Amino acid sequence: MSDTITPTGPRLNRRQSIQLGALSAVTGVAAVRPGRLAHAEDPPAGPRTSAWAMPLPVPQPKQTVASLSPAPDLYPAAGEAGRDPHQTWSGSAPDKLYTIHVKEALHSFHPQLPAQTIWGYDGTFPGPCIVARYNEPCLVRFYNEINPYAVGYGSPEISVHLHNLHCASESDGFAGDYWSSVRYGPGLTRAGQFKDHLFMNHYAGFSTDPAGIGDTREALGTLWYHDHRLDFTEQNVYRGMAGLYLMFDELDSGNEKDPNPQALRLPSGVGQYDIPLVFADFLFDQSGYTYYNPLEGNKGHLGNKVTVNGKIQPYFKVQRRKYRFRLLDASVARFYEFYLMNGSTSQSFTYIANDGNLLEAPLTMNAVRLAPAERADIVIDFSKYPHGTRLYLVNRLLMKDGRGPEGLSSRGEQLLRFDIDTDPMELDVSRVPARLRELPPINLNDVVRTRRWEFDKDNAIWTVNKKIFDPEKAAAVVKRNTAEIWELRGNGSWHHPVHIHMEEIRILSRNGKPPPPHEQGRKDVIVLKPDERVKVFIRFRDFTGKYLLHCHNLSHEDHAMMARWDVVA
Repeated sequence: MSDTITPTGPRLNRRQSIQLGALSAVTGVAAVRPGRLAHAEDPPAGPRTSAWAMPLPVPQPKQTVASLSPAPDLYPAAGEAGRDPHQTWSGSAPDKLYTIHVKEALHSFHPQLPAQTIWGYDGTFPGPCIVARYNEPCLVRFYNEINPYAVGYGSPEISVHLHNLHCASESDGFAGDYWSSVRYGPGLTRAGQFKDHLFMNHYAGFSTDPAGIGDTREALGTLWYHDHRLDFTEQNVYRGMAGLYLMFDELDSGNEKDPNPQALRLPSGVGQYDIPLVFADFLFDQSGYTYYNPLEGNKGHLGNKVTVNGKIQPYFKVQRRKYRFRLLDASVARFYEFYLMNGSTSQSFTYIANDGNLLEAPLTMNAVRLAPAERADIVIDFSKYPHGTRLYLVNRLLMKDGRGPEGLSSRGEQLLRFDIDTDPMELDVSRVPARLRELPPINLNDVVRTRRWEFDKDNAIWTVNKKIFDPEKAAAVVKRNTAEIWELRGNGSWHHPVHIHMEEIRILSRNGKPPPPHEQGRKDVIVLKPDERVKVFIRFRDFTGKYLLHCHNLSHEDHAMMARWDVVA
C-alpha cells in the first residue's frame, strides 16, 4: 500500500474504508489537513497558545423563520433529498420553522492560531442552539451547501441526527440515509438542496395516551445534533458538525421566576444563566492547523488541544449567583473527568441531569465523568465566592489512545476559567429544589424478550454480535409499544460508549450490581468498561422504522461497530 492517497472525486467506498482503516493499524498511513495530504508522521505536539486570551462564546437561541419555500409537505418537496413520508404529519407544517445551512466557513480556535476551514451548521462551531418546548412541534430545513467535490478528509454527503429526541425514523438521521447537493456514484440515491426534519417534540407514549400528551416523566432537556453519515461520522463531526437543541416544559420551564408552583425555577435564560458548554478536542500541527489522519487506525482520534464552545482555554465572567451549565462531550473519542478547582482545592457543585434527563433528586458532587456524547447538567453557586475569585474547570482524566481512560492526573488541564466579576443585577430567585423530575416505574412484566448485544473486535474491525454494520439489514426487529431487556457486553480491553437511538433506557445492573446514583435515571449513552456486562430496560413507543445502536467512539462506529434495529407495528 502506498503511504500517500490521492482523492479522486467522491470518497472511498464502504468496503475500502473499513479495509483501509483495519490495515492502517499495522502499516504506514497518510496524515491529512483539509485540502492537502501528507506522509505519515507521529502526532504533532501542537503549537503553544496563551491561556485565557478570549471570552467564552455563549450560544444564543436561534430565531425561527416566517415561512419556507417550497412549503414543507408530507412527502419530499421539490428540491428536497429523498426520505420516507413524515409519520406524524398533521396536514400542514408546524408554526415553528428553522433553516440551517451546512457549509464551509472560517473559524478561529484561538487568536494566536490561523483561522481555518470548518464544515459547520450555519458555518459555526458549535452550530446554532435551537430552543424548543414540549408539544410545540418544529421543522428544521437543513441545506447541504458543502462543495460536493471537496478534497481532504470528511464527506460532503451528510445525515443529521438529533441525539436523542424521541422522533420518527425519517427524521432521526439514519446513517445510510445520507445525501448530497448533487447525484454521483452508484451508491448515492438521495440528492437535493435540502432535507426537512420534523420534530414533534412529544413526550414518549403520546400515541397511546388518550389525551395525546404522553408521559411527562419522559422529558429530556439537553440534546444535541450532529452528522451521522455512514463511514464518515467521525470525520464530519471532527470538521465541526455539532450543535445544540434544548427543550423545556412546565416543570423545567426555563423561567426562574415562573409563578407556576410546579415549576422547578432552575437558573434560567439560555445564554444568560443557563449556559451550554461543548467540549471537543482537536489535533493541531505546529503551524496551528487542525490535523487528521483518516487511516491512522480505528482506535479513536485524540487531539492535543481541548476547546470549549469552539475556543481554547477561554474565560467566562460570572455574577455572584447560581448558574446552570449543560456539559456536552462532543469529542469523537476523548473521555473527560471534570473538577471545579479553587487553587488546589476541588469545589462541590450540584448535579441535576444525566444525558439530558433530570434526576429525581439533585446530587452534591465534586467530579463528573463524561464519555463521548454524554451530557451532564450541573448548577454552580458562585455567590459563596468573593469578588475577584477565579475558579477553573479542570479535566484530570488521562488517555493516550482510544482504548479509554487510564487514571487521573494529579493536576489535570485547566479548560475554562470562571471570573467572579460582579454582584447580580437583581435578587437571584433561582433554586435547586429537593425533588426534580419523577422517574417512570420499570415494569418488568412488560418485557417480552431479552436480547444480547456484544461489542467486540474481530480481525482489527469493530463488530456488534460478530458482524459489521449493514445499513440494509435489521439485526433486530421489535414490536411497537413493547418492552425488552437488552444486555450489552463489552468484550476485550476497550471502553465503548454505546448509544441507542429513539428511546431513553434505564440501567438495571452493571456486572450484576446496581448502577451508581447518577446513572439511576434515564440515559441514552451507556459506557461499557472492559469486559463489562450492563443490563438495560428499554421500551419502543409511538413510531415505526429503522433506528441505530452503536459505539459513540466515532472511529469504532465508522469501522463498523453499529447495528440497525427496526420497530414494526
